[in-house]
Parts: sequence; structure tokens; C-alpha cells
Amino acid sequence: MSGYPSLSVPPEGEFFRSRWVDPPDGIEFLDQAELPAGFRAGGVACGLKGGGATDLGAVICDAPEVASAILLTANAAAAAPVRVCRENLRQDVIRAAIVNSGNANAATGEQGVRDALAMRDALASEVGLEPETVAVAETGVIGVPMDMDAVLSGIAGLVASAEARGGVAFSEAIMTTDKWPKRVALRAGGVTLSAQAKGAGMIEPGFATMLCFVQTDALVADPARELRRAVGGSFERITVDGQMSTNDTVLLQASGASGRELPEGLLDAVLLQLALEVVSDGEGASRVGRVEVTGAADGAEAELVARKIANSPLVKTALLGRDPNWGRIAQAAGQALAGADIGELGPDAIEAADIAEGEREAELALRLDRGEASAHVFFSDLTHEYIVINAEYTT
Repeated sequence: MSGYPSLSVPPEGEFFRSRWVDPPDGIEFLDQAELPAGFRAGGVACGLKGGGATDLGAVICDAPEVASAILLTANAAAAAPVRVCRENLRQDVIRAAIVNSGNANAATGEQGVRDALAMRDALASEVGLEPETVAVAETGVIGVPMDMDAVLSGIAGLVASAEARGGVAFSEAIMTTDKWPKRVALRAGGVTLSAQAKGAGMIEPGFATMLCFVQTDALVADPARELRRAVGGSFERITVDGQMSTNDTVLLQASGASGRELPEGLLDAVLLQLALEVVSDGEGASRVGRVEVTGAADGAEAELVARKIANSPLVKTALLGRDPNWGRIAQAAGQALAGADIGELGPDAIEAADIAEGEREAELALRLDRGEASAHVFFSDLTHEYIVINAEYTT
């Protein structure tokens, strides 16, 4: 990440730029439009975002078999598409997903659920699929009714435009406040994998991603287990602003067309890099930090302290200003453990000097000496641009 200037679009075709990502050997990067065997995708403008911006996308698996898994937000005020995927989706045989940006279809009541089902049914009918094998994902403003005439009128053209090189169009269709699309297509060990993600704000661990879609021609015997593990080390580890989205969705589809298994560590590395892309694009962010807490009494305590530090406005602004102010880290940790007796946390227990360096990524560390548990969280700095974006964003 340190190879490109603050707030600029990453160079086309680059991936695995972060020092915190360890991809397997033998990776060949493909054109970002390319999808694995058995998949097609596309994106069109249906008018939800206005100005001719692409805002309706679909990814479809035409292979004879598909293995899949999906993870959804834990937010209690989950949006209509999340509710549909929880209650009306065969999550192990997802053949397609229809996605729109510009409207989250959240806080829209039962009409929102009916609209999400209508989107699902329209795509299923157009492609010839069982409705229960089609996922729905939406992102954008909350509390605004869907313009279903626009959405439904765009589905026929969307399906007609879907192609084996549709990864770029699809990734553009799911963007909202993103400064750049998060996507990759690669081959390793005889397996092809592509992925598209979006997200820049309303990001908080447990879990956070906004939207992410992964396609592969690998054989994946237990997609749910593979996805949970990879998300646990990536999208569960990030925060931008401490806000959990109503619409978070991660989908993995595997066609098995290559006849080969996923190389070890490949999915983990791809999702971690995409998660770090989300943090790096954190609505005005200029730097990414990694805070690691060790010596906690248990895992829950380590998580609590790491997240309190990562979400502290004082720590985030110190990261922006390259100010190794360890006192802010001590304050946040003490706040997390309010009421406990942890003694003083001085500079011998805190490492923050890396904040002052000019690199785009910085390390922070805190030792508690209360046990053996540890946890880490990736987070962004807090800039004036974050305030401007969210003050001006229509809600």
C-alpha cells in the first residue's frame, strides 16, 4: 500500500500490496474482467444512482454443479435483502446473486422484503433458475423505498450483458462511496479465483465488509467452513468507523470446473487484501493501522481492548498526524477495562513509534500482562474528508 500516494486509486492490476498479507507462491494475475470457468457477470445502469452510473449487477454460475456459502450481517436492524437470504435462500447451492447500489433497501418494512423477493424472482425467471438459489444484496442509502420500476426494467438487459469477462462491470455496479473498485482475478495451482468487493464506510468488526463476492472453479468440499475461516481472519478484523452495516454480505461460489482444490491460504490472502482495501479506502482515509493486544486475560478481553483502541477518535487522529502519542492508547485500553485493576500502562507496555513513519501502514502494540490471550484489529485514520463525505451523504 505504501507504493501509491494517499487518497489515490491503486495502480491497475496490483494486488497483495500489504505487508500483512502472505499469499501462496505461484500466483498468475489475470485481467480483472475475467471470471473462472462456469461463471458470467455483468452490470448496467438502471437509474438508482442517477447520472448514468452503473448500479445493477449480477453474477451467475452456469456450471452443472455449484457449492456455495454466504455470511450475513449480525446487525439487528438487518436490511430486507439480508432477511431474504436468511430465510428464503438455499445457502449451499447459490447459483446467482443480484446486487444493486444506490439504495440499501433497509428500514423499508415488509414492502422492502417484497421488493427484494421481486428482484430475486425476476432474475431467476430471466435466467431459468429456482428462486431459492438466487441471493440478493443491496447497498446505498437507508430508509428510502426502492424504485422497483427502474430495477425490474434493467434486469433483462443485465442478464443479456452478463459474460465470462464481466468482472469489471459487476464490480463497478456495487460501488457507492468507494474511491476505487476492489477486485482481483488470478490463477494458482490450476485454479482460477476472482473476487469483487465494495466498502469504505459503516465498517465495524463482527463482521464487516459491506459486500464481497468470490467465484472460483476449484473443488470446495465445505464452503461454509472455508468462508468462515477466511472471513474470521479478514473482514472480522477491520474497522473504519465502528459502525456495523445493515447490509453486510460475503458470498462464495465454487463451480468445481477445474477439478482441483483451492491452494492452501489463497482464499485467506485474497479476503485479507480486500478487507485492507476497504480500510485503506475508509471514506477519506490516508493510513491503515494494525493494533495488536497481547497478554490479555482471555480472548474476549483481548478483542475488547483492541477494538476500543482501533475505534478511538484520539488514536485515529494520532495515526493521521503521525504522532506516537502512547498516552492515547493507554487511555483507550483503560476505558475498555474500566473497573478492573490493571495498574499503569506506560511506554514499556506500548509500542507506537511506527505511527510516526511515512509509510501508509503502521503498527501499534499493547502488552497487558494479564494472561496469554491476544487479538489484532486493522483500522483507518480519521480525516476531515470522512466528516465531509458523511455530512453530505444523503440519508
